[in-house]
Amino acid sequence: MKPAVVGVIGSMHLVENRFAAQRVGERNLRAVTDVVGALPLIFAGSPEITDIDALLAVVDGIVLTGARANVHPTHFGAEPHPAYEPYDEARDGLALPLIRACVTRGVPLLGICRGFQEMGVAFGATLHPEIRDLPGRNNHRMPRLPNGEIHPDQSVVFSDRHDVRLTPGGVFAGIFGRDVIRVNSLHGQGIIELGARVVVEGMADDGTIEAIRIADAPGFALGVQWHAEYDPQTNPINRALFLAFADAIKTYRNKA
Repeated sequence: MKPAVVGVIGSMHLVENRFAAQRVGERNLRAVTDVVGALPLIFAGSPEITDIDALLAVVDGIVLTGARANVHPTHFGAEPHPAYEPYDEARDGLALPLIRACVTRGVPLLGICRGFQEMGVAFGATLHPEIRDLPGRNNHRMPRLPNGEIHPDQSVVFSDRHDVRLTPGGVFAGIFGRDVIRVNSLHGQGIIELGARVVVEGMADDGTIEAIRIADAPGFALGVQWHAEYDPQTNPINRALFLAFADAIKTYRNKA
């Protein structure tokens, strides 16, 4: 049998501030190769380039990666504001209908960070541009040096920083075999209000939503706020998530 193919969404990037490009963090690709055992296929996060029907005819699963840009606030009924910037409206235009198509067709779907937020917005959730500004919330952004620069050590940037309490008996608790896990944290924006089909399966101690599933999805449709792609080769929590995604892909392929 041919290896599974997993589509990994790209994000808009200007090379030398002049040349339009699509980029994907290599750790996402290695997670698909090393843990899922599939061929990663980068596709453009733009409806002008990527046809959803053609894409889903080729892939066996989709990974929605994290990205620097946020979902544009007009997609969840908020006014544009500098706090929400930067944006990648082309990715919004592709990702949101792609998510709904994957859920409808049962194509395995894993959302990470921005991808988690996209999944929420696709089904009616709202976002806040800066979770740490809400009363009682912690700073979920990546660690920085005293001078404000991002910490140069990636092992520090992606270190496990807070617990996530999972819904007992839920999908994530079943995947991880426990009700509390510890994860990294590299985000400013986060889900605030839930859409009708967005089900919370994990929360940080400060009330920040960290894990969701889409209700009544016929296939795997899970999202996590943390960067699970960083170390699934060695981290047992992140490995379990990608292995569950791999199992869902096998099930989906067997139905085809």
